[in-house]
Amino acid sequence: MRATVIHAPGDIRVEDAPEPKIVNPTDAIIRTVATCVCGSDLWPYRGLEPVGDPHPMGHEYVGIVEEVGSEVGNVKPGQFVVGSFATSDNTCANCQKGWQSSCLNREFMGTCQAEYVRIPNAHGTLIATDEHPSGELVPSLLAVSDVMGTGWYAALAAEVKPGSTAVVVGDGAVGLCGVIAAKELGAERIIAMSRHESRQKLALEFGATDIVSERGEEGIARIKDLTGGIGADSVLECVGTSQSMSQALHSARPGGNVGFVGVPHEVAVDGQELFFSQVGLRGGPAPVRRFLPDLIDRVLSGHINPGKVFDLTLPLEQVAEGYKAMDERRAIKALLTP
Repeated sequence: MRATVIHAPGDIRVEDAPEPKIVNPTDAIIRTVATCVCGSDLWPYRGLEPVGDPHPMGHEYVGIVEEVGSEVGNVKPGQFVVGSFATSDNTCANCQKGWQSSCLNREFMGTCQAEYVRIPNAHGTLIATDEHPSGELVPSLLAVSDVMGTGWYAALAAEVKPGSTAVVVGDGAVGLCGVIAAKELGAERIIAMSRHESRQKLALEFGATDIVSERGEEGIARIKDLTGGIGADSVLECVGTSQSMSQALHSARPGGNVGFVGVPHEVAVDGQELFFSQVGLRGGPAPVRRFLPDLIDRVLSGHINPGKVFDLTLPLEQVAEGYKAMDERRAIKALLTP
């Protein structure tokens, strides 16, 4: 099969690789219908995370089940399935409390930019749709496997409630999906922080009521101006840098909450500053599996359309261009078709 491999920063290739096999009785093999490049994939691509030896890439996927292990009873060959970037058995104590991304048997996916993928813990990770969806729905179902689920978690972690004011820091795919989530959860005012016209337009389409293009101290001051001088009830931090975290924490009012889902890079939170801010802080890898049934239903019913974050579609063989376009901010998110 053909699969994406990173060799060094900026060096993404599509190469021949062995087709995956069933290793454990809880595995499944899927034929990928669509996969994509994630903003977090850009960290090693940019040299901000060590690459090490050449290795496969990709953790977002939808596909058709080809084969299942002997202990997989919830899906069968021929079905269209959606899963999460963090696999889970969905039975351990953490899973039962809704924290499947901290499953005691968790494995993070990392081989999905390929024609075929082995899904560990398939029995607790994959959800099959009743029928094969139309091609128009595939991008939104792919978004559910990570960025929509992550944006949803950011909104829940920030405790977005009906009638509240929410700020979204970050205008990538996760941030834009966070706007969708805040609207779905009933926020009355949604302030999207973005400096890019195309992303501002999509944020407004998804439900943002205000756009703030300033960053740093100017951005924080603008948020305060829009919120009666105190800050927002909820802030969704969807980037993962020191600047974005600082901006998020200082944009929340006392008693407000920050949900942070951007993978942190060189982020440090001053304990005394957090203490006196009286701002709540929760984040981490999103327990996407908890949200999958609901989000899949919202997509299939036409209630939400997060697939609009994909503004570049390429064949898998051109995956390097997908990385390059996202790195240069010519694309929000690149969808790949094997």
